[in-house]
Amino acid sequence: MGDSHTWTAAPAAAERARSVLAAAWSCAVTADGGREELVGAHSVADGGRVLLHVPEDSALLAAAICAPRGEPSAVLEFADVAPVPVRGRIRARLWLAGWFAPEDGHLAFTPTRVVLRQSSGAVVVDLDEFATAAPDPLALAEARLLTHLADCHGDAVERLTRLVDADSLHGAVRVRPLAVDRHGFTLRIERARAHGDVRLPFHAPADDIARLTERMHVLLAQASAASCPRALQRQRTDGEG
Repeated sequence: MGDSHTWTAAPAAAERARSVLAAAWSCAVTADGGREELVGAHSVADGGRVLLHVPEDSALLAAAICAPRGEPSAVLEFADVAPVPVRGRIRARLWLAGWFAPEDGHLAFTPTRVVLRQSSGAVVVDLDEFATAAPDPLALAEARLLTHLADCHGDAVERLTRLVDADSLHGAVRVRPLAVDRHGFTLRIERARAHGDVRLPFHAPADDIARLTERMHVLLAQASAASCPRALQRQRTDGEG
């Protein structure tokens, strides 16, 4: 049942944006000509609102308090950084334009425009879809999963390359795990002066770690099977010699 790919969906833009927002540890806030870098200072509320926990001497807090209407505009920028060191480590950037206001000891930011930029280009995310979308269920575990795979299971990463078209591997000097979500697994193929990505879709969505483990086992089994003809050919050649 699991030896063919029938689930080829990829994350929708709204889901991808919410995943970036959920997993990001830092953000840059630009407002009234100033810019602040905040680390570990934001959380996400219902509808995709962002709660900024800023120090009392923050210029953002002063701007919110002193704004004539109490709702100064701002732009929040989040970077999605690959957990495993690779060339071109930023996988996506997310910009939220909107306004913020003081609320229960923090600043509540309400987006009025959402832009997601990935390697395929930039897209404006529908606000209603952004508000109702949920992050990928693996988003918060992805960094740990990919780091463990790269550090402890390099042989598995190498085996997965057997599922990659030979043309995509031409000139490759290194292959690293780049991303995983409930829809599939992505490899970063690095060449001497360039790099590219190859996505290996799961045969069915992986909505938790247990299902992800099963999906990865299916891919690895497919990769092992893909090498059988070459192995048999070598054995026949050796036997004929």
